[in-house]
Amino acid sequence: MNKSTYDQNTSDTNQANGTTEDSSANETESALLGKSLSISYSTSEEPVVECDRIDIPDGEITALVGPNGSGKSTLLKSLSNHLTPESGTVVLNGHDIQQYDQKELARKLGHLSQENDSPGSITVEDLAYHGRYPHRGFFDAVDATDREAVERSLELAGVEHLRDTEVGSLSGGQKQLAWIAMVLAQDTDTLLLDEPTTFLDLHHQLRVMETIRRLNDENGVTVAIVLHDIAQAARFADYLIALDDGAVYDWGPPSDVVTEALLADVFKIDAAVTYSPDPQIFPKQSIK
Repeated sequence: MNKSTYDQNTSDTNQANGTTEDSSANETESALLGKSLSISYSTSEEPVVECDRIDIPDGEITALVGPNGSGKSTLLKSLSNHLTPESGTVVLNGHDIQQYDQKELARKLGHLSQENDSPGSITVEDLAYHGRYPHRGFFDAVDATDREAVERSLELAGVEHLRDTEVGSLSGGQKQLAWIAMVLAQDTDTLLLDEPTTFLDLHHQLRVMETIRRLNDENGVTVAIVLHDIAQAARFADYLIALDDGAVYDWGPPSDVVTEALLADVFKIDAAVTYSPDPQIFPKQSIK
């Protein structure tokens, strides 16, 4: 399997359309676009992620999948402007993401990381209201629009009954849902979610994924989401980005990406894959 599948497909499409990869018309078809990215941490000797192009199509759900250490969370940090790449650019809605000030960016892009920390004494409802800060001036009072957004976010995340509960007293799964409510209250056109189903039982995992699908279907929200469960990713996402050792292995619709070759090459699993129409993965054995 060619790790530059997406780059080649994009190049072929651009040539057919008479455009180049850097044309503004092509960039505006993507909510987020990473170009010529090399991403590192101060503690890393080598780049953690290197890729020519990462495309998050506007109005679609894109799942980032890959084994532990493949660079999924690192890539999401750069796409959300929480980690500046050593080289390359990230383009949001046709503009370099570095051009946005912090508050303007927060009105356009919501990001939920794996590492979240808040005072344990804050209530779930108050945490959700923190998601409204990009929409208010420093001295502005909460208005009807804020209240409507918070109520909707609590309902979507399934934590209305916990609104008056202190975050510090919640279980791990409930805390995750409370943070999801906060990022939903931000009410952005683009959401980046890093493993939002972590700590959740199967019922709540499905609730979160159904909420994301509903936001996309009803409001056209663009979503990029890191998931460990590749079958779940294939079921709910419109596109998959498969990462392997910091590089893009493949990109495209789930039915094109989730193959027996992918599972063998990237996940080191010998497995059968069928679609009926949802994906079914039948592991046989690990590959040493």
